[in-house]
Amino acid sequence: MEMRLIGSSSPHIRSDETTQKLMLDVIIALTPALAASIYYFGNKAMILVLASVASAVITEYLCQKFMNRPVTVTDLSAVVTGILLAFNLPAEAPWWIAVVGSAFAIGIVKQVYGGIGFNFLNPALGARAFLMASWPHHLSGGFIDPAIDAVASATPLSILKGAASGQLPSIWDMVIGNIPGVIGETSTILLLAGGIYLIYTGTIKWIIPVFYIGTVAALALVFDAGNLPYHILGRGLMLGAFFMATDYATSPVTDKGKVIYAVGAGIL
Repeated sequence: MEMRLIGSSSPHIRSDETTQKLMLDVIIALTPALAASIYYFGNKAMILVLASVASAVITEYLCQKFMNRPVTVTDLSAVVTGILLAFNLPAEAPWWIAVVGSAFAIGIVKQVYGGIGFNFLNPALGARAFLMASWPHHLSGGFIDPAIDAVASATPLSILKGAASGQLPSIWDMVIGNIPGVIGETSTILLLAGGIYLIYTGTIKWIIPVFYIGTVAALALVFDAGNLPYHILGRGLMLGAFFMATDYATSPVTDKGKVIYAVGAGIL
């Protein structure tokens, strides 16, 4: 019998993993921190998340229709982008900030460059930079008690500035998230649990988070050893290490590349 070799285009390596399954795992990992943000910030956090997700999904649908591309909103990647952007917003930010930010993240950072897998930077972080440059006063708020409607203090960076005057919060408050910050900087332990879940399910590798956090810890030991716990427990670190730096489209493929990338991110 004659054997015929039929050539075909890549990819040649097949897997049961789908984008939808991977994104669903990320959503599951973010859910505990999302619940904590709603607990601390009340309906303000929920409104921002819903507005951000809705804007991301609608923008992706409209862009793909306009560009005559297959509509892929069911892969949940736009939902993840919407949640991550909302996690980078303070609770007192107006809802339209989330809408504009998500539209920019999907329409400009993601779809203009070809869609999922072709974006040159993380869409949520790109949108945050855009919002910070455009409306910095809306992104510089702090902790809001659900029972009141006023800002109590500034951002996590200003907490470390208070070290000299003895105004640092307790370690426990930082662990559970009872300090100023954006809505995604809620509970270190819940973000860590979500990150461990992603590693356990194989959604991400351990290399980037471990070397990222390890680099920050090493530098803190050298330059500010007395405040090491505050550098590690500042929840921007956990959110970035597990959910931002591990973005598939913008992180390296090889293990060596991941190490170099993570160390560089930790230094920055």
